[in-house]
Amino acid sequence: MYSPFRHVGSIFYKKRPIHLTFFVTGRCNLRCSYCFYLSRDGKDNAPELSVDEIEGVSSSMKDLLWLAFSGGEVFLRDDIVEITRIFYERNRPSIILFSTNGLLTERIEDAVGSILRICRKSTIVVKLSIDGPEEVNDRIRGDGCFKKTIKTYERLRRFINEYPNFELGINTVFCRENQDRMDELIEYVGRLDDIKTHTVSLIRGSVFNGRLKDIDTERYLRTIERMESLLRGKRASIYRFRGSRLKAAQDILQRRIIYNTITRQRQLIPCYAGRLNIVLTETGDLYPCESFDMRLGNVREHDYDISKVLNTTGAKEIIKSIERDRCYCTHECYLMTNILFNPRMYPSLIREYLRL
Repeated sequence: MYSPFRHVGSIFYKKRPIHLTFFVTGRCNLRCSYCFYLSRDGKDNAPELSVDEIEGVSSSMKDLLWLAFSGGEVFLRDDIVEITRIFYERNRPSIILFSTNGLLTERIEDAVGSILRICRKSTIVVKLSIDGPEEVNDRIRGDGCFKKTIKTYERLRRFINEYPNFELGINTVFCRENQDRMDELIEYVGRLDDIKTHTVSLIRGSVFNGRLKDIDTERYLRTIERMESLLRGKRASIYRFRGSRLKAAQDILQRRIIYNTITRQRQLIPCYAGRLNIVLTETGDLYPCESFDMRLGNVREHDYDISKVLNTTGAKEIIKSIERDRCYCTHECYLMTNILFNPRMYPSLIREYLRL
């Protein structure tokens, strides 16, 4: 009932969201200068969605393939376990992702342990943020962050053998501040036992320090080529879940598309934002993607019903504009869906799969 193969029909009929990114809180215990979410325009002072409100939203949706919790710091919500349980039982996501800076070690360990005990049929992925060797990471994130995140990694490792549905990974934001140290970081992460995946996310959106977006695209290319080589040589770990090899092949294609997107400055493959993917903020605003200038509406104004928001005239026009105006971005999670649910990408995907 939690299999990703339930969503094969969405390859042909892209009529409902199967990928939800939920920014559960805008609160954070860090102020990273590359954070697009804390820097976004149009923030309001409305309260966070309550558990009862979230239950209403969940009830309005069908089965999910991918549920990504983000923020802010996800684990600052005391009710994150209950929120996860609601979506797990009602929407049966194949994969549930938690992005965290990893600073709240005890709280994260307790919450992840509870989630793993409850959500045994979903793949649970925790991505810890490390942005470089210790001195680089702490220059970006704050003094002492590196050691705290590694402490959390050590505590979460114990769940790997106990729960076969648990995946532990590292996420790195590629920016000007760390682009010269990526080889060193990749080698370091590769030596961490039980880390199953290392994601390098290109800095995006409107950020506090715009200078960080002034990257060298050729350094990014060298980084993704290095990661591709490690995957091909089986010197880099991949997820353990069924279909992980296909996911690794998709990662290779996705990184190439990101590089080509930033060099060509245009949309290269169709985007399914608003059709297969949606973004929900902690105050109930709904967007087709992380471009926060395309607000579809607020669930509080539509009986907490996602479909009611998506069926408004304004929302339909915004979703059509994505295809018509061919906007483009480098959001890794959305490119994942745009690749996996686009039959025209399958020859390339299969070719990469066979080379792994």
